[in-house]
Amino acid sequence: MHARWLVTTLTATWLAGCQTLSPPPPADPMASAPPVESGLDAAGLTTLISAELAGQRGDFARATRGYLDAAQRYHSAALAERATLAARYADDRKLLERAARRWQALAPDAEAPARLLAGLAMERGDWLDSLNQRLTLAARGGQGDLTGFAETAIEQKAAPAPLIARLQDFLAEHDDQPQAQLATALLEAAGGDTRRAETRLSRLAERHPALPGLWLARTRLALQEDRYAAARDAARRGLEAAPDDSRLTLLLAQAQLRLGNVDAAESRIDTLLERHSDAPQLRLALARLYLEEGYPAPAKRLLLPLIEQDDASPTAFILLGMIAETEGEVDNALLYYRQVPPGDGFLDARRRAAQMLAEHDRLPDARTFLHVERLRHPESYGDLAAIEIQLLREHQHDAEADALLERALARHPDDTQLRFMRGMRRYQQGNITGMERDLRHILAQQPDDAAALNALGYTLLDETDRLDEARPLIEKAYRLAPDNPAVIDSMGWLQYKLGRPQQALVHLREAYRRQPDQEIAAHLAEVLWQQGQRADARRLVAEALERFDSRPRIEALIQRIPALAPTHARPE
Repeated sequence: MHARWLVTTLTATWLAGCQTLSPPPPADPMASAPPVESGLDAAGLTTLISAELAGQRGDFARATRGYLDAAQRYHSAALAERATLAARYADDRKLLERAARRWQALAPDAEAPARLLAGLAMERGDWLDSLNQRLTLAARGGQGDLTGFAETAIEQKAAPAPLIARLQDFLAEHDDQPQAQLATALLEAAGGDTRRAETRLSRLAERHPALPGLWLARTRLALQEDRYAAARDAARRGLEAAPDDSRLTLLLAQAQLRLGNVDAAESRIDTLLERHSDAPQLRLALARLYLEEGYPAPAKRLLLPLIEQDDASPTAFILLGMIAETEGEVDNALLYYRQVPPGDGFLDARRRAAQMLAEHDRLPDARTFLHVERLRHPESYGDLAAIEIQLLREHQHDAEADALLERALARHPDDTQLRFMRGMRRYQQGNITGMERDLRHILAQQPDDAAALNALGYTLLDETDRLDEARPLIEKAYRLAPDNPAVIDSMGWLQYKLGRPQQALVHLREAYRRQPDQEIAAHLAEVLWQQGQRADARRLVAEALERFDSRPRIEALIQRIPALAPTHARPE
């Protein structure tokens, strides 16, 4: 279901288009700025002249700071607006936000700074701040684009609960805001509360039946719940209100495919293609949709014209290779995969080709293919060797994988990926000293390699008593990659080892939310247990035993703390 939703979302995003905060500057980017008013003293005039000259020279950061100083001196919203315009071309998001906030403070009823601040907040992942700016606009009757915001937040996997709570507070005072109702329903559905979302959408349909976004949401929700006839009917209702809405057309086609009405779906898709005749990305997205729904033949018809173009998309070759695979045409699939040139999709195509050959009991052919590709593309030697090494390990040829890894490293001793692979292999073999040597070699070349910092820091933390050495490595990895679940887990485990269980729980819960795996679950369960939250710890362990096929960390934890085992599994 998630893959299908992603295909639809990506296609809808393409159809809707996009906007950027910083377009290329015009010949005179300050020409549209509000005029500087009279009544200046000498110091103020000097500041403004300096800012004007800096802007004319293209030094927009200096111009921004000058206008901001003048705006503060004279409490002028017009000068703050001028500062914001200059900051848009300064390539400094912090400076742009500072200017926009000054503008908003001096002109609290202006829509432009609120829209700009909402976009900046979304860029840095501060979803709640972005929502607050949009709700400020909505409360004044402005355009907060709340539904677009909700869709983006869902796509980016923002936590829905705080956004829903804020929207509910807003709706308690502004119940007549259909966009806010719709955004709330979208987030409720994404958070799993589909019943509440459907109830909200039903009430909205009674009051605003001509709202296209309403039927778009109802169609998506019905598809999410496998109610295909309801999805078809909702999409049709939406198209009555907005007959040219390409997103509804696409969703109707998807519903028809789910219902097995392939001819009806193709008719809708042909309508889209007629409307966007020169749109290769749309063809690719529609081909993906057909493949996701299990219809390779119409997908192939969409893709074949694309590979006849001089600038054929690598994705088209990859998708055609996947179709050939499903049809049992292994050699044809190999031909498609090999046509993907260096660049985007190159390694993915080689990986798919090698895996395909191995799955058809042609592992020697897969190895020969990768060897030839290394000769054809020496610039990708390390990446292609890594694909072969991984393939050998997946088929239990560890000795051959180790030998290839050593040969590849002898040829490319500074290849970071290969060096990291050997470090992890040495860790699996219990050779902590060898692993440390490989990771420190990487860090000597690339001191900001977050993966190497985290791997070394966590190993020293978990496998040795060298806490003082592990700490700066993990803390640096966290500064470099604060959103990486593995790094967040390491930071949580570090806090636990430092005797800070409450801070540890914050990190471990966040790591598990982002990436539920058995090792993070084991860390979180142990800290919960030690903090006296034993029912929660047992529930987490029971969930992990049910959820993960391989769970060595969970099993080791139960061995150390037998009381953590679910009741029916505890030893007598």
